[in-house]
Amino acid sequence: MSDIVHPLWIEPWPLLLASASASRAAVLRAAGLPIDVLPASIDERGVEADCAREGQEPPLIALSLACAKALAISREHPSRVVLGADQILAAGYERLHKPRSLVEARRQILRLQDGTHSLHSAAAIAVNGEILDTCVDSAHLTMRAISEEFLDRYLAVAGDAILGCVGGYQLEGAGVHLFSRIEGNHFTVLGLPLLDVLAILRKRGFIIR
Repeated sequence: MSDIVHPLWIEPWPLLLASASASRAAVLRAAGLPIDVLPASIDERGVEADCAREGQEPPLIALSLACAKALAISREHPSRVVLGADQILAAGYERLHKPRSLVEARRQILRLQDGTHSLHSAAAIAVNGEILDTCVDSAHLTMRAISEEFLDRYLAVAGDAILGCVGGYQLEGAGVHLFSRIEGNHFTVLGLPLLDVLAILRKRGFIIR
């Protein structure tokens, strides 16, 4: 049993985050929750493709991915409270994924510039191999028109850190310079509908009300 004693978290073991996202881990820790990180190994693109064939909209695709992650880890660790999370970037009918290189990041930014795209962030809580509750939230971001000179300098400053970020930006870093308008919750942009997650954890009795 974990020897962590925490004033808000009731469970004997920390919350188990089934995601490799450093941003999600940082958000949860900043909220005062003890967490362990164990990324789920699932075929994300396969799940996404199946959802798309079924006609699911981007928010539901994000939710399906969050549930798949939560269930994969919960089945391995049935006694733990598991949080799965995922995010889909939709620009019109197109869905973008994490860039694999700075060249691809450049292409994504050029695709998104001077327009509005949406970030759909979803989360699922699982225990004993079953989903207890889910939530999904959306934010809408308008990227300004960007000069080639700015883009060159931005990519040099941002570096390989943005390769883990769909859209090729980190809003909490230099990526904020790309935008002229943001509508929605800041935590949703970072990849986790935190307020809804905390509400679920309170409702389920995992943190103090």
